[in-house]
Amino acid sequence: MIDWSSYNRSLVRRGEILFSYDFLDGWEHELNRMNEGKKGKPFVFPNSFILAIGYIRYSFHLPYRQTEGLINATRKRLPSNSPSYGHICKRINILNIDIKREHIDDDDDDDDDDDDDNDCFVISIDSTGIKKTNSGQWMDEKWHVPNNKKGYLKIHIAVNIKTKEILALDVTDEKTHDGKVLRKLVSHVLDRPNKKKIESVLADGAYDSNANFRYLEEKGIKPGIKVRKNSTISSRNNRLRNKETKLQSKDYLKWKKKRKYGHRWIAETVFSTIKRTFGECVSATRFQNMVKEMMIKISLYNLFRRV
Repeated sequence: MIDWSSYNRSLVRRGEILFSYDFLDGWEHELNRMNEGKKGKPFVFPNSFILAIGYIRYSFHLPYRQTEGLINATRKRLPSNSPSYGHICKRINILNIDIKREHIDDDDDDDDDDDDDNDCFVISIDSTGIKKTNSGQWMDEKWHVPNNKKGYLKIHIAVNIKTKEILALDVTDEKTHDGKVLRKLVSHVLDRPNKKKIESVLADGAYDSNANFRYLEEKGIKPGIKVRKNSTISSRNNRLRNKETKLQSKDYLKWKKKRKYGHRWIAETVFSTIKRTFGECVSATRFQNMVKEMMIKISLYNLFRRV
């Protein structure tokens, strides 16, 4: 049952985070550290301030000029003049964004019925498409614009199924196959400072490959990957994949319950939340800037999850 009073307070807290002036506390110290040994014109605005502007811009879907106007309206507390829209654009697109945390916490103190090891967690991996433009379906129909002409971004994520926090992110074009990204996502999660281990990885049939099963076996991670319907047991296949094929063909429902495969839908829930919060398209026009935009959005999503 949802604790509505607590949920409402968390939503109010999100608004406080967006307009927080915490970056003022370390303004001078951060600038001194950023300008130490820098050649050329020194930085005037710390990265924490620019990141806060990015959070506001993408939360309210503002163009850069309107973002400048919003900062101008609240600049009385700033130690210097507010940045121009051109400066905001330049600095946002060179920020070093890290969506990972120093540690991973659980939402509840109580253990799940199926969790025997507090030092392990389960991740769900999936991908979705993000439009590169928001011209609208009407204009496409009117001018007979083919869908493949614009293309779209492919967002690959690894989600902690208990906290719904995104632990790893990769942004590619639409031609990248899902199965090719699993190893990269899992390695990003393993590289975090926290010492907790990945118990298992949940993924759909797009991630079914001997290479992925072999990688998970090397890392000591249980696979929760649905194999293809026509899969057969073969000596050429990975041993772990043969085992999963046998279990699924014998009793799929039992395998599904044992591997907690039903929790894979949490990744879909995360995608739905991100699209409802930030929209289904990006505003940037260059690919590297599209990647940076998605990194900031995912960083803000994780920040909201921690409230």
